[in-house]
Amino acid sequence: MGIFYQLKNGCNWCDLPKDLPPYSTVFWHYKQWRGEGVIEQIMTVLHGKVREQAKKNRSGQPC
Repeated sequence: MGIFYQLKNGCNWCDLPKDLPPYSTVFWHYKQWRGEGVIEQIMTVLHGKVREQAKKNRSGQPC
């Protein structure tokens, strides 16, 4: 949750709400995900779903 909160709101890592894990823990997991390509995979899937909902070609390429 902390990663998504930060990415959505664009706040500093140290400004995460106190009901989330410590920012150092959240940032560590973010670096791991980014290094393993997980963030890019999530963005690719979400982009495809948004295009699908908008009835567009999933790849963004012309037919």
